[in-house]
Amino acid sequence: MRLEVGRLQACGAQAHAIVLLLDFPDVGGEILKTEKIPVMRGQWFIDGTWQPLEEEESNLIEQEHLNRFRGQQLQESFDMEVSKPVDGKEAIHSLKLSRNHVDWHSVDEVYLYSDATTSKIARTVTQKLGFSKASSSGTRLHRGYVEEATLEDKPPQTSHIVFVVHGIGQKMDQGRIIKNTAMMRDTARKIEEKYFSNLATHVEFLPVEWRSKLTLDGDTVDSITPDKVRGLRDMLNSSAMDIMYYTSPLYRDELVKGLQQELNRLYTLFCSRNPEFEEKGGKVSIVSHSLGCVITYDIMTGWNPVRLYEQLLQKEEEELEDRWMSYEEQRLLEELYITKQRLREIEERLHGLKASTISKPPVLKFKVENFFCMGSPLAVFLALRGIRPGNSGSQDHILPRTICNRLLNIFHPTDPVAYRLEPLILKHYSNISPVQIHWYNTANPLPYEHMKPSFLNPTKEPTSVTDSESVSTVPSPTTSPVMVRRHYGESITNIGKASILGAASIGKGLGGMLFSRFGRSSTTTPQTLETGKDGAEGGDDKKATTVGTPPLPHSSSGFLEPTVELEHRIDFELREGLVESRYWSAVTSHTAYWSSLDIALFLLTFMCKHDQEDTDKSNLDTI
Repeated sequence: MRLEVGRLQACGAQAHAIVLLLDFPDVGGEILKTEKIPVMRGQWFIDGTWQPLEEEESNLIEQEHLNRFRGQQLQESFDMEVSKPVDGKEAIHSLKLSRNHVDWHSVDEVYLYSDATTSKIARTVTQKLGFSKASSSGTRLHRGYVEEATLEDKPPQTSHIVFVVHGIGQKMDQGRIIKNTAMMRDTARKIEEKYFSNLATHVEFLPVEWRSKLTLDGDTVDSITPDKVRGLRDMLNSSAMDIMYYTSPLYRDELVKGLQQELNRLYTLFCSRNPEFEEKGGKVSIVSHSLGCVITYDIMTGWNPVRLYEQLLQKEEEELEDRWMSYEEQRLLEELYITKQRLREIEERLHGLKASTISKPPVLKFKVENFFCMGSPLAVFLALRGIRPGNSGSQDHILPRTICNRLLNIFHPTDPVAYRLEPLILKHYSNISPVQIHWYNTANPLPYEHMKPSFLNPTKEPTSVTDSESVSTVPSPTTSPVMVRRHYGESITNIGKASILGAASIGKGLGGMLFSRFGRSSTTTPQTLETGKDGAEGGDDKKATTVGTPPLPHSSSGFLEPTVELEHRIDFELREGLVESRYWSAVTSHTAYWSSLDIALFLLTFMCKHDQEDTDKSNLDTI
C-alpha cells in the first residue's frame, strides 16, 4: 500500500484518531452543564505509549508536515514499528515549538526533543560519547494511530437505554450521579461480557442530573441558617432539604418539571444521534435512587397533591350532608352544589375545546419498559397518600402496566430509607419474604419467576433475655431451631454453617439459590420428614397464638400455598455478607448500590430477558 502525505484523512483512524474522553458515548458533553469534557483530535502519537500529543502542538506539527512534505510518498507498508536509529542521518527539516523542537529525518521519521536545560546538557554529553541525537534523547512520533481502522471499529448498536436518576444530596456533591452511573456502567459491562455476550441487546446507561439547574428558594434557606456547627447544617441543607422542597406545594412542581424536562431532553438528544434506535424498537428503562423514585413515579402517573385536596373537599361535603342542618343551611348547600356542578361543566367544555385545538404532548416522550427503584421510600409516600392494599394482586394497583411494563423495588436489608411495595398491593405479603437477589457468581441460578414465595420469621428481635428465651421456645415448622431475626426476612448471616451445608444440598433442586430458615438438612430421613410435618402443624398453631399473627395458608415446607398471589414479584432484597455488620451497613447501604455486581446482573437479567428467551428457544429448536 502506497500513501501520499495530505491524503491520509481517507484512512480513518489510521491517520486521524478521535480520542473521546467521555464516560458515556452517543450523548456527549451536552449532558454536563457544570463540567466541560474535552474531545481531543489525535493526529500525532508518541511511540510506545501511543498517547496523543497536546492538540495545540499536534496542529502545529501537522501544518508544518503538510507544508513541507505534501505529495511525497511514504514507505511501502504502514509499519508502526520503530525503525533503526537514524545514526549519522541529518535532519532535513526542523520546527521550533514553545518548549520543544521537532526534527524530520524523512517523511516518516519524525522525532520530538525537549528544549529544557537538563535535556540539552544530556544531549550534548551523549553526543560526545558517540551516540546520535535521536537515539539519546529523541522521542519518535507517528502520524496516525497504531491500529488501522475497520468498519467493525464501533460500539454495538444500543438497543436499550437506561436513564439513571439520582435522589437527594446532588447539590452537596455535584457530578456524583455521573460517577455513580459510570460505576454502574462498568460493572454492567463486566456482567454483559460474561453472561450476555451472545445476545443482541446492548444496554447503555445515561445519567440524569436534574438538581443543579433548579433555583428553588435561591439562598433564603442559607441566610436563615445559624453559624454554629455550620458544616453539619450545610450538609443537611444540601441533602435532606430536597425532601422538604418536594413536600412543599411551592417548589414541588419545579422539581417535577426539572426531572421531566431533563429526561425528555436526553431522550431527544440520544435519538437525534442514534436515528435507528426508535426505528428498530429500542426500549427505555429507568433506574431511580432514593427520592428520585418518588419524583419519577409522580411524573409517570401524573399524580398531583391537588387531587388529595379535591378528595378532602368531597369528604367534607358528604359529612355535611349526614349531619342535621337548618332549612337555610340546606338551601345554601344546594345552591353551592349546583354552582360547583355548573363550574365543572364549564371547565370540561373549556378543556374539550383546548384538547380539540391543541393536542397535549405526553408527559414523557417514551414508554418505560422497566422501572427499577433502589433504596426507595416510595412505599411510604404512597401509604401517606392513602394507598391501601387491594385483592387483585396486580401491579396496576399502584402503577398501571399501560404506563410501565414492570416495576421492581431493590433494597438492601439494612437500608433505613428503603421500604417494601408488595404489602401495598396484597396485605398478607408483609408476612412473605422479599425475593433474594442472586449473587453474580452463582452457577445455574433459579430464574426469579420460578422462585416460590416463602414466609418470614414474624417474631420481632427480643428486647430482653426473657423475650429471647420465649422466642427460642416457639416451635418451628422445620427440623432446625428458629433463628431470631429482624421482621423482614432471614439472612444467610444468621443461618450458620450447618444450615448453609443443608441448604446447599437442596440447592440442586432450587438452583442453589433459594433457601431460608425453612430448608431442611440433607441427612433428613423420610421418617424425620413426617415427624417434621406433624411438628410443623402443631407449631404453627402455637406460633400464631403466641405472636398474634393471623395464620396464612402454607405448606410444611414453608412455601405459600397458591391462593391469592402477585402476578409478578416486586420486592427484591440484596443478600447480606457473611461478615457484614448491620450497624455499619445501616450507614453505608443506602449509597452502596452503584458498584454492586449483583445488582448489575439483576438489571441486565430483566432488560435482556426477551432476547435470552428467544436465544434459548432457538437453541431448543436446533436440538
